[in-house]
Amino acid sequence: MNDIGFKIRRAREQKGYSQEFIASQLDITQASYARIESQEIKLSIDRLQKIADILETDISTFFASSLTIQNQTNHEGAYGNGYVGNLHIENKETIKKLIQTLENENEHLKKEVEFLRSMVKT
Repeated sequence: MNDIGFKIRRAREQKGYSQEFIASQLDITQASYARIESQEIKLSIDRLQKIADILETDISTFFASSLTIQNQTNHEGAYGNGYVGNLHIENKETIKKLIQTLENENEHLKKEVEFLRSMVKT
């Protein structure tokens, strides 16, 4: 089983949800949902986000430790996301949205830390 499918299944089981329940929330059959967990069909970012919402988790949960994205210098000397360039189109969009989500969360946390520091100083 693919890493993402396994992580979806693990998150579902931790919530105590059945495949039938998730399938009904996605408005698909249980057999179709089972194919998602076994990675027999490709997932769109929208479908993956809906699964994350149903499981009350962040979409990044499904990617933790399953992706290797490193900055590297290309032949022109410019920096870029080395491995992202080699991914399929669907995965590129997923990674871009995931990176944006994580960057937004990082900004939020920076502001929160700044606020808390100001509160401690007063």
